[in-house]
Amino acid sequence: MKNFDYKKIDEILHSRIRLAMIAVLASVAEIEFVTLKEKVGATDGNMSTHTKKLEEAGYIKVRKTFIKRKPTTFYSLSEKGRNAFKNYIKQIENMIS
Repeated sequence: MKNFDYKKIDEILHSRIRLAMIAVLASVAEIEFVTLKEKVGATDGNMSTHTKKLEEAGYIKVRKTFIKRKPTTFYSLSEKGRNAFKNYIKQIENMIS
């Protein structure tokens, strides 16, 4: 292990659901709540809790709109979130190298 400090691992991202959400968001420009939920395989309640935590950290952007009079929420990865994800990956790589 070279230069690995477990304290540098981002606690926001070090959750299976949040990490999965960020990984999906890193691969798309924007995604609708239901589609993200299906890709992650989480419940509505879990998604709501974890998206709130990611939004509060500034890692994701949230856009709410109406489609055919139905409220629809879209998520995208912020620049801060993208940088945090890249840093998280580097920390894990340092741990295993």
